[in-house]
Amino acid sequence: MKSTEQQTVGQLERELSQRLQALYRDQLGQRPSKATCQVFDSKVAIVLEGSVTQPEQLLAEEGQKELAEQVRADLDSALRPRIKQLIGEVLQVEVLDLLSDATLSTGRTGIIAVLSSTPAVRNPESIPKVKPS
Repeated sequence: MKSTEQQTVGQLERELSQRLQALYRDQLGQRPSKATCQVFDSKVAIVLEGSVTQPEQLLAEEGQKELAEQVRADLDSALRPRIKQLIGEVLQVEVLDLLSDATLSTGRTGIIAVLSSTPAVRNPESIPKVKPS
């Protein structure tokens, strides 16, 4: 969704949410039921709900919680470069660091991306924590 006109922060957050859901669907066969993204100055916080796959759930239910957590950690590690690239593409800024964790019992994944700068948007005043220039 590239255009010559800058998008609003809400449009970027929505596009990022949709593309992350698509990435999980394409790579893991599990589309998160909800994705919430919020840009804060030079950071973005993401919460994915329903992001745990059926095999992980099955392992956890069958008493193999440690194995399920290891599978989740390995999947997160494998997805990390793709997520980092996707965030950079959508927000048009370099992603310096990516922190993530998942909770099997709730099916939620949390991701925090540290960006090289605040994304350029049509409405910068709508980004929490941005200092006026």
